[in-house]
Amino acid sequence: MVPMKTHRLAAAALVVAASCGRALPPAEPEMVVEWMQNYYGLIRAERISPPVASRVLAYAAVALYEGLAVGNPSLRSLAGQLNGLDSLPRPEPGAVHDPVLVALAAEQTVLDSLFAEGQPATRAALAGLVDSLTRARVALGIPEEIQARSGRLGVNIGQAILQWASRDGFDDTRTRPFRPPLGPQYWVNDTRADEYVPQNLSAATDYVALDNPSASFQAGAASDRGLVVNRPKATSIRTLKAVNPTGATEPWWGTIRPFVLRASDECPAPAPAAYSSERNSALYTEAERVYHTANSLTEEQRQIALFWADNPGQSGTPVGHWLGIASQVVQQLHLPVEQAAEVFVLATLAQADAFITCWRTKFDTNVLRPVTYIRRHIDPTWEPFIVTPPFPEYTSGHSVQSSAAATVLQTLLGAVAFDDSTNLAIGHPVRRFNSFMEAADEAALSRLYGGIHYPMAIENGKAQGACIGRMVLERIKTRRGA
Repeated sequence: MVPMKTHRLAAAALVVAASCGRALPPAEPEMVVEWMQNYYGLIRAERISPPVASRVLAYAAVALYEGLAVGNPSLRSLAGQLNGLDSLPRPEPGAVHDPVLVALAAEQTVLDSLFAEGQPATRAALAGLVDSLTRARVALGIPEEIQARSGRLGVNIGQAILQWASRDGFDDTRTRPFRPPLGPQYWVNDTRADEYVPQNLSAATDYVALDNPSASFQAGAASDRGLVVNRPKATSIRTLKAVNPTGATEPWWGTIRPFVLRASDECPAPAPAAYSSERNSALYTEAERVYHTANSLTEEQRQIALFWADNPGQSGTPVGHWLGIASQVVQQLHLPVEQAAEVFVLATLAQADAFITCWRTKFDTNVLRPVTYIRRHIDPTWEPFIVTPPFPEYTSGHSVQSSAAATVLQTLLGAVAFDDSTNLAIGHPVRRFNSFMEAADEAALSRLYGGIHYPMAIENGKAQGACIGRMVLERIKTRRGA
């Protein structure tokens, strides 16, 4: 967790007098950044899948944004703009509310529910973050009556958002059985449990790389294969299930209500190459490209594959990674709170719809992974550099969501050069990018280097993600009068 920087909040704020005639202190962007940065650790600790992480963060982002929009003359509510969100509680006429306290109460209400099945440490961390941010705000001199009024409004907004979330179809995906189609052309999960689960646990650490304690770069034994296996979750948990690498990750995710898109197939991808074992076929050519690329990786390409792996359980997943990028640029550009809130909510909405769209495409097409095709038709002993994740191949999730996030960020902020230090905590060095789109292109290409995606899934996934990002920007207006 990133510690709360109360000194920056206090130094930047104006002290408010108890009388109603004096202005409240301005909201500071650091509060938004705190949430953006802390979500990475929460996702990592709970070991949830990228689709589930994207849903949690989208509802949380809307809650925080709506709280900050209360009384802000420039921010426009998203009620009436997002699918199924017709209205939200509004401030009492003529009453003064503190937007920061409204936002914190709304955020806490939503997260207390969405993380109800979270681990005790996760829930304690959330409570601690809300408490520290609230105390820092109150210390600026917010009158008690405004505190109470703001808290009530925030709770009401949070409860309304939870009611909205309860109608998105997520609950139906928890119990719906999945039977994969049978046939040589379809995806099968041929990942072995021993590729993920460490064979030994150390008394000193909860992370052990499988048969690779030196973390050297060996094809088929990259350090990112090791996942934390202690602190097990109960099998009864439904909302925040830990990733099961030998199952099928969220096969019904494409049926969930999108946040912005009219339907999960509004940004379709072209049909994938048809299955064929013939050497002159399009799919064979795709597989050969993967095979030869992964067999001749440079040290730089290995670093890229590992940097963007963002495996659930080990990292904050791609959702947390891009939120980390956004938070770093918000700080780098010294954005005001209004822009920080816009970046947070629009990027998370784009990523949430990206996973819904991509997962519908994946389980509609059920394209088999390169490792399956290559072992069957090219080299039976072949191992990809990165462990193949447990869901169909087409389109590439990293490509779709990275392109969606980058489209939003680059449109909002421009082609900003930045250093990405998001994954320092898991041992990956800082990488420098000249723009968000450059980073998204590298994230997409990393899946070819990892040996887990065909070029068609990467290129068509990038186009699919760009479509989603444009839709979000065209349809969601965050400024009054826009």
